[in-house]
Amino acid sequence: MDIYLIKLILVHLIGDFFLQPNAWVKDKERKKLRSIKLYWHVAIHIVLIFLIFLNFGVWRLALSIGVLHFVIDALKSIFQTKKNARILFFVDQVLHFTSIVVLWHFFYKGSLNISFFNETKTWVLISGALFLTMPTSIVMRVIIAKWLPDNQPDSPQSLQNAGKYIGILERVLIFLFILTNHFEAVGFLLAAKSIFRFGDLKEAHDLKLTEYVLIGTLLSFGIAIVTAMLIQMFI
Repeated sequence: MDIYLIKLILVHLIGDFFLQPNAWVKDKERKKLRSIKLYWHVAIHIVLIFLIFLNFGVWRLALSIGVLHFVIDALKSIFQTKKNARILFFVDQVLHFTSIVVLWHFFYKGSLNISFFNETKTWVLISGALFLTMPTSIVMRVIIAKWLPDNQPDSPQSLQNAGKYIGILERVLIFLFILTNHFEAVGFLLAAKSIFRFGDLKEAHDLKLTEYVLIGTLLSFGIAIVTAMLIQMFI
């Protein structure tokens, strides 16, 4: 990757996540375009470009980054509500990184190598990873539905859909561990989950619920391991 693009990404990470206090974020959300913190935030990004590039000759690039950053953050502050705040956060970051790539291409004639999207290996990996998310969750729900304890279909103290997302994350991690030949990490992951999960089940004194969770865990790990090994053999 081009060093100029790396520096621009570094500027964004420092400016948006290290040098932007939560109080500034709240102030921008509340006062919107009247927030002085919005302008300080943009100014910090411009100054960071000069500091990281160590060259005042990049003033056009710095100014362009500042203007686009201001426009994106201003639009976010105007349209953001409590309901769409989470979505707009990710939209905001995508727009920032897109603007960085566009300006890098414009000022340094850089280009990204995306030839890997034409490789069969890439699409096999993507397919395997996607299979371990929602499709596997649905398959597992169908398989173990008949064993769901009648007295505790859902724990009132549990986060909404937490179990589903925990399962997705653990399967994707197993997928990555096996493809990078770190089988020992799978054992650490299983041990960590056992410590947190089965400690709670022991206190609950519910044998059926314990067996249900154990079946789900082993099934989740088993599907992830088999899928990862099949993908590894194929590629």
